[in-house]
Amino acid sequence: MTEFEGKSVLISGGGSGIGLATAQRLVAAGGRVVLAGRSRERLNTAVKELDAGDRVVAVQADVSSTADLDALFTKVGETVGKLDGVFANAGTASAGLLGDVSEEEFDRVVGTNFKGTYFTVAKAVPFLNEGASVVLNGSWLVHRGMAPGALYAASKAAVLNLARSLAANLAPQGIRVNAVTPGHTETEMFDQVAPNEQVREFFRSQVVLGKLGQPGDVAETVAFLLSAKSAYVTGQEFVVDGGLVTAVAA
Repeated sequence: MTEFEGKSVLISGGGSGIGLATAQRLVAAGGRVVLAGRSRERLNTAVKELDAGDRVVAVQADVSSTADLDALFTKVGETVGKLDGVFANAGTASAGLLGDVSEEEFDRVVGTNFKGTYFTVAKAVPFLNEGASVVLNGSWLVHRGMAPGALYAASKAAVLNLARSLAANLAPQGIRVNAVTPGHTETEMFDQVAPNEQVREFFRSQVVLGKLGQPGDVAETVAFLLSAKSAYVTGQEFVVDGGLVTAVAA
């Protein structure tokens, strides 16, 4: 499959989970990826797993830092030049009731999930080819309230609204913007909120399809949104959750 041959895509949070699964999908289809992530160790492991030579570029960067983003896009310019897509996937988990969330925690979560997404796209625009596609990563919690998830859900609600607004903003440049919303997906971040089998079974029981999602399940939807197959799709949210949000498990 060569649908991404000659195409270059930036993936933030690309060292593991959904970001890495998306990179695997794109590389397998002939694409070139720039992986950005906070952990150099994870990035090095990802590069080895992808095993695609110079079609993989890894840059250590914290998306909550605009200085790091500037350095990231300097590297993009030096290595791939222009981009055909961006998957703004970097995010951080948070759980806490209203009175338990400190200002430091608030700034950390909003800084990564919203500020980081906003400025990743803003700084990517000068590097995007006409017809490029941008995909933002949301969360099922935007659609179902959970007491300890207020801060995280609010930061992801901002991301989903941003996708709609940027779709209008960037349409004159021929750039499409969409969002993907994962449900319970087995990633390292999911492991933080589901640290044992009892909790994992509770989450699994909520899913109509009766199983937790895999990073590759979401990656397939992201690849569709990044590809020419979705050329007439913009400003949309694609929920990949096994029925978690819209149906009740029997």
